[in-house]
Amino acid sequence: MVNVTVWGENVHDQRDASVQKVYPDTMHETIAAAVRAQLGEDATVRTAWLQQDEHGLTEEVLADTDVLTWWGHAAHGDVDDAIVERVQKHVLSGMGLIALHSAHFSKIFIKLMGTTCSLDWRSENDRELLWTVAAGHPIAQGVPHPLVIEREEMYGELFDIPQPDELVFVSSFSGGEVFRSGCCYRRGQGRVFYFRPGDQEYPTYHQPGVQTILGNAVRWAAPTSPRRLPTVHHRKNPGWFEN
Repeated sequence: MVNVTVWGENVHDQRDASVQKVYPDTMHETIAAAVRAQLGEDATVRTAWLQQDEHGLTEEVLADTDVLTWWGHAAHGDVDDAIVERVQKHVLSGMGLIALHSAHFSKIFIKLMGTTCSLDWRSENDRELLWTVAAGHPIAQGVPHPLVIEREEMYGELFDIPQPDELVFVSSFSGGEVFRSGCCYRRGQGRVFYFRPGDQEYPTYHQPGVQTILGNAVRWAAPTSPRRLPTVHHRKNPGWFEN
């Protein structure tokens, strides 16, 4: 059983009529429904959002979360730094994190990457082709090659991130740009996956292939051993492992 918390900024969802038309149940509830459909009885899925006390990410919630998905865009700066520290500690201890679309600029992703995470962009109804470049990777299983997204925001290189431990997807756009769209990292004991598609103005998270990736990513990012924050150990006695 995988315990999943789907976190949403919940700003565009409440403010913008265009987004409400595409995601009448909010983006985070749409993503949560997709994960539930993909994982079925193998997962419990809850939602949390920015406007809740402690952004819905209390110590108790995070301790009970195997994988946290994060979508943000308009209010990165409103996320409390203490909550970011808390989330980072849980990732380093083994909780999985899936950063979606504009979460490349979230405080938690920048903190984990240690770079600016800046990029090029254009929102002009580009067609996106999502190409699998690691066919054997668990996150790519069952995903069309290429996965065609008819209308999306463009993200282009240079994407200022560390070299991914594993690159699963790259995107090409109708304007000619390319982008590293599916990036795997390990930070401490935790697994981190960045997945590019998902601008609020487009129905990307309703698309079956995208939902397949969300489900696969949750399975991949889930802890495989008991969670524990890495610590320093002072080994005084040589040969301690023989005893």
